[in-house]
Amino acid sequence: MVNNFSIAVHGGAGTILRSTMTPELQSQYEMGLKDAVDTGYKILEAGGSSLDAVEAAVVTLEDFPLFNAGKGAVFNNIGGHEMDACIMSGKGLEAGAACGVGHIKNPVKLARAIMERSPHVLLGGVGAEQFAKQQNLVFEDDAYFYTEQRYQQWQDALKEDKIRLDHSEKKFGTVGAVALDQLGNLAAATSTGGMTNKKFGRIGDSPIPGAGTYANNNTCAVSCTGHGELFLRCVVAYDISCLMEYKGLSLKEACDLVVYDKLVKIEGEGGLIAIDKLGNMEMPFNSDGMYRACRNNIGRYEALIYK
Repeated sequence: MVNNFSIAVHGGAGTILRSTMTPELQSQYEMGLKDAVDTGYKILEAGGSSLDAVEAAVVTLEDFPLFNAGKGAVFNNIGGHEMDACIMSGKGLEAGAACGVGHIKNPVKLARAIMERSPHVLLGGVGAEQFAKQQNLVFEDDAYFYTEQRYQQWQDALKEDKIRLDHSEKKFGTVGAVALDQLGNLAAATSTGGMTNKKFGRIGDSPIPGAGTYANNNTCAVSCTGHGELFLRCVVAYDISCLMEYKGLSLKEACDLVVYDKLVKIEGEGGLIAIDKLGNMEMPFNSDGMYRACRNNIGRYEALIYK
């Protein structure tokens, strides 16, 4: 008998308004989400690991220029790209993460390499890039990461000397995936280009195990997207696991409590995707929209943007 298996992906949350969304753009986003969820699902369907599935799904999202990770990463204050990523296995709580890295085509692959081929969990900046070179990961030049949309967002933010979060158009561009494989192992991965016009080497919740990314076979796998500072302060991903483990809440109850109550109380805007050890999936968000998709082996298959 095949155990239930499932995967969910997200491409960020925030002020995603129907009024500014063209049908063409909406179908592009939905296609990008479906490509990612299908890529991971095929691995699970063939009996592959949840770890391989979330990594492959996030690579697909990193390579898709409309999402703020990898190729579509936003510009920082000095016109560069600083990317963060994390991957975590629910089986033994192994995790790997990288923060503040540039020129690496797929930061999630670096996170996986750190988890499996280094004694560390989190590497940052120049040192993380040195390690990536040793692991023969693919590097790209600035032109690869350039997209006109991101460049214009940066120019607008520079004029106002604001980080994009203070701007009228709040988009928390992060990508992520969570999966449960046929052996009952959970995994989560998250990748981001951070905030437009960010300064001082700012790092959000995405690469921090327990804050933006978490997986534990006893409970759930979670990948977050939102206002990173608030998600860090709430240790959101771990909090959901804790509510399940220590309070006996269901995945839905835990997600709803954190996203619609705890985060809202401190004005923490955003959302998350989560899967529990039975294959149940939740994709709650308290913002106007969240790019999200999910698929399982018992017929659920959807790609959504709005509530």
